[in-house]
Amino acid sequence: MGRVQPRYRVLGPGRAPHADGTEGPVRGARLAALFAALAAAGGRPVTPAALADRVWAGDDTGPEDPAAALQALVARLRRALGTGTVVSVPGGYRLGAEREDVDLFRFERLAADGSAALAAGDAGRAAALLDEALGLWAGPALADLPDRATDPLVLRVEQRHAGARRDRLAADLALGRAADALAPLTALCAGRPLDEPLQALRIRALRDTGRAAEALAAYEEVRRTLADRLGADPGPELRALHEELLAGAAPPPAAGRPAPPLPARLTSFIGRDEELAALGAELASARLVTLLGPGGVGKTRLALEAAEAYPGDGAVHLAELASVREESEVPEAVLTALGARETLLRGAGELLGGDALSRLVEFCAGRRMLLLLDNCEHVVGAA
Repeated sequence: MGRVQPRYRVLGPGRAPHADGTEGPVRGARLAALFAALAAAGGRPVTPAALADRVWAGDDTGPEDPAAALQALVARLRRALGTGTVVSVPGGYRLGAEREDVDLFRFERLAADGSAALAAGDAGRAAALLDEALGLWAGPALADLPDRATDPLVLRVEQRHAGARRDRLAADLALGRAADALAPLTALCAGRPLDEPLQALRIRALRDTGRAAEALAAYEEVRRTLADRLGADPGPELRALHEELLAGAAPPPAAGRPAPPLPARLTSFIGRDEELAALGAELASARLVTLLGPGGVGKTRLALEAAEAYPGDGAVHLAELASVREESEVPEAVLTALGARETLLRGAGELLGGDALSRLVEFCAGRRMLLLLDNCEHVVGAA
């Protein structure tokens, strides 16, 4: 039996079941934008003002009466897709769907599960999950939104798409398929010259296919690019790989991989030195620091930069909670981010059971770390 596919598709041009029983594109620029804006909320309510801002983004004229124009557009979408597609709720509208009825949110869950499987050393399961996740893409995310180029959700999902492609190729390397991974890695690296984890995969693929001299040349190319464009040296992962290449070390056994680094930032970070210094001071004196502000102002980027500069002696981990649907799922999501989702062992082989929160406390109790909980406003109680 084949997998049940998402009902609503926004990883590419919008597609949905229609009132006549067929499935196809949502036709009309405004109608498609409204559908994309509703789908982007994953079944959560959206205010009329927020919907109007997205549908008519960049239109200097816009409707004279946005509320009336939106009502008319909602009525048209209901006629096209069925009356239950758009649900009126107090204060706004929502898509009549669960989060995983929308391909975007199913992709995020599958990609996260695939990354966790790879971190746990199960490259075969990771490959299957990531293949399913990447197979949902049929074009640019939320392609019908007028302001997609600056939309924080679009930027986040496309970054995760790049991460999923990288993890899928890492799974191939772990499965001994370096020859299959080399060509797509080379193509990806050409477009992402500053993505150090991706460049490290290409260098490993060259090494694992017996092309050690080319691997050393590729490292030198990456080192020069980082120096010329960022004024920076390669990070610890690339430096360690370089030492292995110089020593002629055999690749380590594929029993897992280290905790993934913080996401690469491909643009410079200037003009926020005071905020960064203030956040660093807070981190030095408090166990819990919360960043507040409207969407899109750069909270995540500021937190990542502060984490990179954090002088503490523990590891830094990022738990991305945007795709978590229920507060009860937060501890499991954080366990996944820490690479500790599998059953833990305590003492001389005694199995540690209990709920996810208990396992999380047990895992963290003996460790020093800085933990970033990102996009957690919808599950803030559990966070």
